[in-house]
Amino acid sequence: MPLSEQEQRLLDEMERHLLHNDADVVSAPSGDRALSYRNLVYGALLLLVGIGGLIAGVIVGDVWGIIIGVVAFAAMLGGVMLAVTPVRRPLSAVPRESVKKQQQSSASFMDRMNDRWDRRQDGH
Repeated sequence: MPLSEQEQRLLDEMERHLLHNDADVVSAPSGDRALSYRNLVYGALLLLVGIGGLIAGVIVGDVWGIIIGVVAFAAMLGGVMLAVTPVRRPLSAVPRESVKKQQQSSASFMDRMNDRWDRRQDGH
């Protein structure tokens, strides 16, 4: 059964709203925190140094090989932690006006949806 023109517009509006909100969730994992490109590069380099150290520890063998291997594993772990740890963005980077507009637009969208729901329920 095909949708009416009004229902199709409503569905399109809901899809746009969901896509907009999902993009916000993905791009901002925890509000004002984001991944740093510099930390990502340093973490990857530290990970590679740790892998090289682990290989060197296997080649050396003996007690020194174990010590080198443990230090290399710690370096690899530190590199991964550095790469995936988000950093705080300055609060001034987010203009207050745009945040206010987003809150108002989402509230008005929900108000419109509630009004439409009430009209449908009253009609049935």
